[in-house]
Amino acid sequence: MKRLTLLRHAKSDWSLPDQADWDRALNKRGQRDAPEMARRLRERKLKPGLMVSSPAVRALTTATMVARKLKVPATCVLQDERLYLASPKDMLQVIQATPRDVEHLMVVGHNPGMTELANLLSAGERIDNLPTCGYFTAVFKIADWIDLGAEGGREAIFDYPKNPA
Repeated sequence: MKRLTLLRHAKSDWSLPDQADWDRALNKRGQRDAPEMARRLRERKLKPGLMVSSPAVRALTTATMVARKLKVPATCVLQDERLYLASPKDMLQVIQATPRDVEHLMVVGHNPGMTELANLLSAGERIDNLPTCGYFTAVFKIADWIDLGAEGGREAIFDYPKNPA
């Protein structure tokens, strides 16, 4: 059994219109939401063994804040440029290359790919949009990440900052 958690980066700052997309930081709401969502993950005992993040500032900052709150060692937070604005196919390639011994993987990235991948992997309900700092997590009956496929996700949980949990 493997668990995959897809976490969309927290809300980013658009106050500098000439700033490159890659370099956008989190705004105040994003800085507040990331620790809150980490707290919710911790309450559900959803601590990943490995986190792989897009290296864009907003995604990596979100990953770092969540890792710190979940007490995931910094050495277990990796960056992969293929996750920057990635398609579901590209994200799947990153996920399927995960070492077999990782039981819970968290991927931190961007929409629309995150929503599309969550819907591709879920065996249950579909979601219209994975909001900023929202996450989708599910369990897969696989022994190796290379076997991750469509509609295999069971026991799915979908949560986001404005969810009245």
